[in-house]
Amino acid sequence: MSSAKVRVAQWSIGFLALSIAAVCISANDAPAADAPYQVKDGNKVDAKTLDGWKTWRALACERCHGPNQEGLVGPSLVESLKKLSKEDFHTTIMNGRPEKGMPPFSGSAMVNKNWEGLYAYLKGRSDGKIQPGHVYPME
Repeated sequence: MSSAKVRVAQWSIGFLALSIAAVCISANDAPAADAPYQVKDGNKVDAKTLDGWKTWRALACERCHGPNQEGLVGPSLVESLKKLSKEDFHTTIMNGRPEKGMPPFSGSAMVNKNWEGLYAYLKGRSDGKIQPGHVYPME
């Protein structure tokens, strides 16, 4: 095989590999169609999800669940939200789990207003679509 044909074949294989990688990466970044959140670049989120993150911060949930939601005294929410339904999340946050040390938040106006956004934020973290740390409004 001539060197020109070898170079064309190598270039073609490289281009194909990059194309496949780009498709895989973009598919991995996109949330599921039924996801309760929208995210861009791992840290830019829709308004409801941003309000959920602000609720997380205001209530200092990281004291028990860790700054990256991976657990401390309380369980890892990154893992819990892989199985916990939205309805079960709502019940848990409103009623708490006093036997495990989690207080009820049904008396919090902020939680009552933003619990769905909090669920969206934590679900995005659990799905690996929202990165740990500060989040920002989507542009």
